[in-house]
Amino acid sequence: MKIAILSCGPELYSTKRLLESGLARGHEVDVIDTLHCYMDITSSRPTVRYHGEELPKYDAIIPRIGSSITFYGTAVARQFEMMGTFNVNESVAISRSRDKLRSLQLLSRRGIGLPRTGFASKPDNIKDLIKNVGGAPLVIKLLEGTQGIGVVLADTSKAAESIIEAFMGLKANILVQEYIKEAGGADIRCLVVGGKVVAAMKRQAAEGEFRSNLHRGGCAEIVKLSKEERETAVRAAKVMGLNFCGVDLLRSHNGPMVMEVNSSPGLEGIEKATGLDVAAKLYEFIEKKNDVSPPRKLAVG
Repeated sequence: MKIAILSCGPELYSTKRLLESGLARGHEVDVIDTLHCYMDITSSRPTVRYHGEELPKYDAIIPRIGSSITFYGTAVARQFEMMGTFNVNESVAISRSRDKLRSLQLLSRRGIGLPRTGFASKPDNIKDLIKNVGGAPLVIKLLEGTQGIGVVLADTSKAAESIIEAFMGLKANILVQEYIKEAGGADIRCLVVGGKVVAAMKRQAAEGEFRSNLHRGGCAEIVKLSKEERETAVRAAKVMGLNFCGVDLLRSHNGPMVMEVNSSPGLEGIEKATGLDVAAKLYEFIEKKNDVSPPRKLAVG
């Protein structure tokens, strides 16, 4: 098969692993810088051009679209879809997952466990907003934040009021969520491919930190999921319409709660923590969707 990886970071671990794994399985794989693609959108024959030339017909694309280029990246992915190319994560699903508020509303409508969450543009009563999610301690998040940036833990109601007022003074959109104390500063990243959890790790926040992001000093280890946790991750991916995603869960007294569904999950942390070849799992899914038998593996390098 001929496959394109849409990525602005060819040097990134995930992009390199996807390239290596695809080549090892005998596929032709190109890494295409999303921002250097341009499109003919009015022609009866839609095309994508790159560095002055029309790109060839690909059997599939793997979009690795960062949050900062969601608008343009999904437009490029949509153009490939118009050309009849199989897209691992459709453009509409990526856009849906990037809108945190919409994601929570969709997950809530399907009865998936979530931390109690409040959202307001200009609340007349900040105290009532805080009370509505259960009071302090609580977590305040920038709606557009990523990788733990713009996430603050307020230990008291007074601190929460001050932080909310500060964010609103900057005209920032925020979410206010209950703090799941029993999670102990840990979350679980489930890697879902084609409606199945193929790998899972527990991420533990560093001492003195409540955010479990690995690049913030957190550590990761392989974890065994309960049936409910596995089913919750699969259902969340299905609600978002994503074939390949990371679903972040918290273990609470009320069962698993979804924190986020990530349409471009990193592979480094979960592959190193679990020892599993997650990239290969993705290619197995692509081969199955395109009704292609697994090709003969080739030695790389």
